[in-house]
Parts: sequence; structure tokens; C-alpha cells
Amino acid sequence: MAYASHIINHSKKLRNAPNFLRHEHTILVRWFSNNAQPSIGKRDEIWKIHRHGYVPSETETVTRSAANGTISMFGIQKRNPIAGLAFNQGFSSSQVYMKRGFSSNSGLPPHQELGMPSLSPTMTEGNVARWLKKEGDKVSPGEVLCEIETDKATVEMECMEEGYLAKIVHGDGAKEIKVGEVIAITVEEEEDIAKFKDYKPSASDAEAGAVEGSSAPATPKKEVVEEPISSPEPKTSKPTAASPAEDRVFSSPLARKLAEEHNVPLSSIKGTGPNATIVKADIEEYLASHGKEVSAAPPTAKAATPAALDYTDIPHSQIRKITASRLLFSKQTIPHYYLTVDTCVDKLMDLRSQLNSLQETTGGKRISVNDLVIKAAALALRKVPQCNSSWTDDYIRQYRNVNINVAVQTDNGLFVPVIKDADKKGLSKIGEDVKQLAQKARENSLKPEDYEGGTFTVSNLGGPFGIKQFCAIINPPQAGILAVGSAEKRVVPSSGPEQFKFSSFMPVTLSCDHRVIDGAIGAEWLKAFKGYIENPESMLL
Repeated sequence: MAYASHIINHSKKLRNAPNFLRHEHTILVRWFSNNAQPSIGKRDEIWKIHRHGYVPSETETVTRSAANGTISMFGIQKRNPIAGLAFNQGFSSSQVYMKRGFSSNSGLPPHQELGMPSLSPTMTEGNVARWLKKEGDKVSPGEVLCEIETDKATVEMECMEEGYLAKIVHGDGAKEIKVGEVIAITVEEEEDIAKFKDYKPSASDAEAGAVEGSSAPATPKKEVVEEPISSPEPKTSKPTAASPAEDRVFSSPLARKLAEEHNVPLSSIKGTGPNATIVKADIEEYLASHGKEVSAAPPTAKAATPAALDYTDIPHSQIRKITASRLLFSKQTIPHYYLTVDTCVDKLMDLRSQLNSLQETTGGKRISVNDLVIKAAALALRKVPQCNSSWTDDYIRQYRNVNINVAVQTDNGLFVPVIKDADKKGLSKIGEDVKQLAQKARENSLKPEDYEGGTFTVSNLGGPFGIKQFCAIINPPQAGILAVGSAEKRVVPSSGPEQFKFSSFMPVTLSCDHRVIDGAIGAEWLKAFKGYIENPESMLL
């Protein structure tokens, strides 16, 4: 403990450690050298996040530094996109990896190693979009160091301590950096910057965020190579014809073919098969003894080589890899089933026209059909709460909040920003939120709070693309997703005999997780949704 006290006194920043602990989302992690005794155990409670609707498990971080003991405190700040004020707020299931190092052997001064942060539950690696600070710059708490591209969005990484940016380990555009891997070094004194010019993180630093493996590596097992058992050559029945002449050479069909391909004279080979018949093994032995390989010899008749295809390899973006992984996981682990119903949208279109007329007179934004669909889906979830649930191994979690994710296609990939409490918002507010989030998705500037916490998803390919009907893949851990097709006019019977009229129908398909939503429950939800679409005035009550 005397050594740890010396370390704390060595740094003027660590003397103010109690001030850091007053922040709500600060993590304290201690590293001890190999010959020092830790003052906290692996079972000590280090950090617990309390957020509305989500309480994650304890996060315990006790690692061992490759050099001497270190202590670090770290956090991450986010900008309020509305008010423009900086405030501390921990991301759900997020960790930021920073470490203060004191090395006596390497000759390096006191410094901090900034690691790739974990900014979402599914993030295992990230990319450095760009650095806003360069090497040698002075940094202060709250200043943005760089922009990190996660699996869902681009997030600003801010400095938590005053100092100087001594070394950028991974520059602009660096890709596939593992969580916890060192990306930069900061120091307290400006004269220490030059000492990190040729700095390279050690292997142990690159794996700082990983769980420490077993102390003794397992001895690799020796592979036992079994000698292949040569199968006996099939015996060839002796021909009943007259005995062959002395100059006749007997060979199997496979041996003759192999000899022809490699221009091997059969007369120069002594057969080892029955009655001195030349077999395949004799040809291969001959080729081996003459320094030829069977596979290397060109065939007698070359097949026509097809023309090479012209193509371009497009590297996977981070969002594309995560989307592929999650959708594959959904299809492989969730038992999907699908329910489709046609909804008459004549009254819905009339109500939309009336509401847009009012919006134009008051200077408001127009309301889309998708806004009405989101509102109807949210009210149907409130009416049939079994569909507003998710599956876990121990229980089915039924949510009290109705948060609707909306699928948005961009040049960077597919995003699903969330409309919080859609059942309690008016149509004008829903439309405003959808437009704002869709714009942020296209600009790749969504924050974690813009897409996390959804309980149900709506995907509309009808209005923008004219797709008549499709089946969407469930967005885990949700239990349902609604696929909306395009409306089309149809001829339907009228009240009188030999009378008919035209009506517009919009098909919708509900994809359900059968572990959570039984068929009758899914049908009940569709019935409620159809009721709100065909009688839209009820949504305003």
C-alpha cells in the first residue's frame, strides 16, 4: 500500500481523485504490479448503472498492468443535440478504457493510455472516423478528441482530464480496432510529448479490455497421425480367352488413362497387380521417380477457360457487418411466423387530407401515411400488450413503454431510430420526430439514445418504393415487426345489386416471434390495428 500511495502522490491529477468520484458516471479501476497486493478484490462492486427502464448487472474490472501499478478514472460525455450543452451521461452497457501508466523500466514518464470505448451492447470493435485534435495539442476536460464510428452511429469521444495529446496510435480512418485496444496517449507535462514519438503499445496493452486468461497455458496435445491403410486393389478376373502374347502389356483402365495424360510408355513399367497388371500406383511411382507430379501435368485436352468476371469488392462498413450479424441471428434463433391482412384506407386518406389542410393554415408540417401507421401500431400495442414484449431464457418481459423503431434506409446502411412513447404523442409530433431522426440517420449522426430502447418496429416499403407486400425480419430482442405495403385501388361490391365501387386497400404483414406471441394474439393485434386504420377518428380520442 505504501507503493500505491507513492503512485497517487506522484500525479497531481490523482490527488483530486475524490472530486472525480462525485460525478455520477465515473469508474475507478486500479491496476497493481505483480509484486504488490491489491486492496480491492474481484468481487468488489465497482459500478452500477441506473437508467429508466434498464438496470444492467454489476461491471467489475480488475486487471494487472504489464509495468507498475496504475490508477485511472474515466468517463465519456455526450452533447445534448437539442440544447447544445455538455453533460455526463453513461451509455447503457458501455465502458471506456483508459489507463494511467508509471513505468520504471521503459523510461516513459507518467501517461494515460486511451482505449477504444465500448459504446453499445453489441460493439466488439470500432473505427476512428477522424481526430479533432493532433499530436502535441493541449486538451482540457470536455473537449472532443475524436469521432468514433460504432456499429450503429458516430459518437464523439471527449477528454476527461487536462493534459497533452502525446501520441495518436490509430489515425484517421483506422478500422476494426478491438474494444480496449490503445488508440492514443496523453501526458501531463508538455515536455514529455517527445518521449512518445516512437511509442508502440505492447501486446498486453492491446488486450487491456479483455478478460485475463488462465495463468498457465495448456500444453498442446500431440496429434496422432494415423498411417493410411492402403485398400487392396480389386482383383481382376483372369480372361478366359487364350493366353496373351509375350509382348502384350496388361493395365487397368485408370492406369492407361493416367499414362496417356502424362505420356508414360506402359512398356517401361513393370506391373505389380494380378498377373503383372499395371495399376494406378505403378504409374504414380514411375512419375515420382522421374521427378514429375501428377497434379502438375497438363491434361491432354484443355478445357476452354471462361472469361474473367469484372467486379468491384466493396469493404464491409461497421453498420453493414452488425446488421448482417443481427439479422442472421434473428432468422436462425427466432421462430418466425407471418400474418397478413388488407386494410381499407379510404377514411384514413380523407382524414389525412383534412389534417394537412389545417397544418398548412397554421404553418405546420404535413402528416404522412407512415405517421398514421406508427400511431395506429402504437395504440394497438397498448390495446394488446402481449405483442409489446420480448423473450428471455427465464421469463417474457412485457414493456409498459410503447417505443416504435422506424426502419430508415441510407447510403451507409439500414438504421432503425426509435420514436419514444409513440402512443402518447400526437400525429404532428410523431411526424416531426420521424423527419428529424431520418435526417440524422442519413447524416450518420445518430446518438445511442436515438435508436436504443425500442419495443416494436415498423418497416414501410410501400409508400416510398411501391412494394405490394413483404415479410420483414424481426429486430431482436423485440417480438414483432410490421411490414407495410403500398395501397392500391380495387373494385368492391356496393350495397345495391349489380353495384360496385372503388376502394383503396393497403396490405400489412405482421412477423411474430412464436415464443412470445401466439397466433391468436397476433391476429388480435392485427384486428386492433386494422380498426384504427379503417376508423382513424378513433386514434384521436
